[in-house]
Amino acid sequence: MCVNKENVATGASCALAIQNNGFLALADTGFATMASDELSGLDLQFERIKMLGGGAGMFEIPGEDESPETVREFSAVILYHHVLNAYYATKYTGGSNPPDCGSLDGIIGTGTPGGRCQSCAYNQFGTGDNGSKACKNKRRVYILREGEVFPLLLTLPTGSLKVFTKYVKTQLSKGRKTNAVVTRFGLKKVTNAGGIAYSQAVFSFDRALMPEEYAVIQPLSEQIKRYAAGVGFDTDGSVNEDEPYCDPETGEIIEPLGK
Repeated sequence: MCVNKENVATGASCALAIQNNGFLALADTGFATMASDELSGLDLQFERIKMLGGGAGMFEIPGEDESPETVREFSAVILYHHVLNAYYATKYTGGSNPPDCGSLDGIIGTGTPGGRCQSCAYNQFGTGDNGSKACKNKRRVYILREGEVFPLLLTLPTGSLKVFTKYVKTQLSKGRKTNAVVTRFGLKKVTNAGGIAYSQAVFSFDRALMPEEYAVIQPLSEQIKRYAAGVGFDTDGSVNEDEPYCDPETGEIIEPLGK
């Protein structure tokens, strides 16, 4: 059955929705098959979407040329998402150097000290700078925008995790997986108890995918899930930012306004 945003499309309007939909156009490219053949065994890196600091309320998205574009919101399908924990014994300065201990599932850390993340001393507030955790907890979200064929990567900071968890639970309560809907991503300016402003990601349901769209998205989701383990821990500085204040409510290390 073909549905639109209001779940009532029929006849000619349904055909038009399918014809114009960017996710159905993905099927015409044969990208899922090409990706499986061309990317197998490669050290895969994804272009990043960044949340600009200081409560700017803007995303920085890779552009068609070398200049990124800034937007306040965008819509995309969440292909896959997972935990990203990383502990560096010395200050992280960016790049692809692996952490002393890292985890891509939030359960078991690999390296030194290694072991179970939940009980690890470095995974407790107060062990890092300004009351933060020495081990940084974030979440990687692989997304695909309509009209594009290659996924982008958004790393959610600690202060956005509670909101993201609530959104995922809401979709599940309605019988919808995150890779079966189009999600609208936005940012809101939040000021903590110390008067520091930062951007917090917000998420809202846009529409359900049509069955024809989901048939294209599902195999791509499975491929990204397999590739994700090989991405590594380089996150353009987002694992361990040099930010001087820890939000006492969320544990978020946040950047002072105007920095």
